[in-house]
Amino acid sequence: MKKLFIVLFLVSSNVFAAEISVKVQGMVCSMCAQGIKKKFSTIKEVKGIDVNLGQKIVTITTEEGKDVGDDQIKKIITEAGYNVANIERK
Repeated sequence: MKKLFIVLFLVSSNVFAAEISVKVQGMVCSMCAQGIKKKFSTIKEVKGIDVNLGQKIVTITTEEGKDVGDDQIKKIITEAGYNVANIERK
């Protein structure tokens, strides 16, 4: 029973890295992708960033146990000159 409790606690406490998918409006070229990658690379909670221009999705992978809030994501994308259509966490 103790083992089950510990496993449930670890899963629910966001110990693992998070993957955040952001649908971005206005990205059309590789320069757009590079600009967004550069902005997110300065955030210490971000472990990796992938930009899919075809689907217009930015995927943010966070460090274990860390998170990037929706407001911060929206601010970075907006300051880069784009609009956030949707944020989804996996």
